[in-house]
Amino acid sequence: MIVASTIMAIAVVGLLSGISGSTRNAARLREYDRLVQLARTRMNDLLLDYTLPRDAVVNGMFDSDQSGGISAGWQARLTTFELPPRVVPNELALDRVELQIWWMSGAQRRTFTLDAFRQRILTQRDMPPAVSQ
Repeated sequence: MIVASTIMAIAVVGLLSGISGSTRNAARLREYDRLVQLARTRMNDLLLDYTLPRDAVVNGMFDSDQSGGISAGWQARLTTFELPPRVVPNELALDRVELQIWWMSGAQRRTFTLDAFRQRILTQRDMPPAVSQ
């Protein structure tokens, strides 16, 4: 009876340890999944925002009710990725939007980055300055 109780106690301790690890992983994955959804929403907003300044860093924080009560934010940068061979008005150019998401997991700061591309029509403001001779 003592041997059976000892074996049962060891099995229960191992089982509880496994359950504890699984619970920790589930909480970590829930945070990550929530922030991925927020990142997708933020990226969609950035892709549709044609007033976003080029070659400048824009950042912000997520509402704590959206992020599940954890401290989280974002940082974005819009750059020109590709121009046509001849830069003239009404030609298409390709912009790159880089979005970095960060959040605090305990005392550790975690991040991931998303990239997306969008087309834009070149305007007169996009033309290189004329070279004076």
